[in-house]
Amino acid sequence: MPTYSEHLASKLPKVETNIFTVMSQLSAQYEAINLSQGFPDFEVDKFLVDTVKKYLDKGVHQYAPMQGALQLREQICKKVNMLYETSYHEEDEITITAGATQAIFTAIAALIREDDEVIIFTPAYDCYQPAIELCGGKPIFIQMKAPHYEINWEEVKKVITQKTKMIIINSPHNPTGAILREEDLIELEKITTNSNILVLSDEVYEHLIYDEEKHYSVCSFPELSNRSIAVFSFGKTFHVTGWKLGYILAPKEIMKEIRKVHQFNVFSCNHPVQLAIAEYMQNEENYLRLSAFYQEKRDLFKSIVEASRFEPLSCNGTYFQLLNYSNISDLNDTEMAKKLVVENKIASIPVSVFYHSPLDQHNLRFCFAKKTETLEKAGDILVKV
Repeated sequence: MPTYSEHLASKLPKVETNIFTVMSQLSAQYEAINLSQGFPDFEVDKFLVDTVKKYLDKGVHQYAPMQGALQLREQICKKVNMLYETSYHEEDEITITAGATQAIFTAIAALIREDDEVIIFTPAYDCYQPAIELCGGKPIFIQMKAPHYEINWEEVKKVITQKTKMIIINSPHNPTGAILREEDLIELEKITTNSNILVLSDEVYEHLIYDEEKHYSVCSFPELSNRSIAVFSFGKTFHVTGWKLGYILAPKEIMKEIRKVHQFNVFSCNHPVQLAIAEYMQNEENYLRLSAFYQEKRDLFKSIVEASRFEPLSCNGTYFQLLNYSNISDLNDTEMAKKLVVENKIASIPVSVFYHSPLDQHNLRFCFAKKTETLEKAGDILVKV
């Protein structure tokens, strides 16, 4: 008798175990240094942990409001106003989410319909495409290429049709570390003005930007912000990825639709953690100091690697450094990543997996959100490859 699974039609037939899980499993199996996944290996600020404990001891164990704790939304208002010189109303334009990925999925689920087209720039974070396809939308892919990973806006204009509903941008960019500059946002604003196109802006690495560069948010561009959904992450900002807390900003009428999905998706998020982060954000230095903190780590890792045969690409943001291995091997990047784990005991992520149509330029992504001793050990390994 046939099993039910034989008749089960997958809604995501091409999706398999993602590369992050594969590389982390390999890393554990071969006891390798894991620079593949984007999470820190250093301690979280004790004050933040103690503040969470304080609210747990106060008995904050029940649901937060669906849109998020008011104290946290108020702190977000202050931060956005200070950094981006704009205002979002805490009541109906800010929603606290269970991490940025949930925010992205919820926004797409709320706004994308059958046959809507969504422009994605690859290499791209791997949650965009499945969310679009689950909602019946059609991803339209535009490739960015090494070494600069810049957007060709003339190419964007050519692929826009009457079915184009959304453009997804990500800056600072995962996996490449590239950033969008002011002229990029101005061009995007021009392209979408007087259209029905929405912009979904993934800005989870907003505070991780280097070399005196500036993060340009869609929030700072009035015409663009009127049609934009901006997504942020406390996990990335405060080194607490396992807490799965983020937030989403959008104009009132767009947020109204997003909350319709959010309330049936997760309803609300971790209440004591929300209150603790609200208190933690009162000290602006807790997020303003992050650029200098991570630039020191990037510079250390890059300085060690420069003695190797790997070639570091430009990294203006995020906590990911791309290394090109063309001087070392002709292997494709997936095989090279696996070889480094098995033979050299260091794990990375091949950049080709972030493309819809794999483009292998012999680049690997390494996470430098690690302790100094971890980066030094990793660098020593890479120098010997």
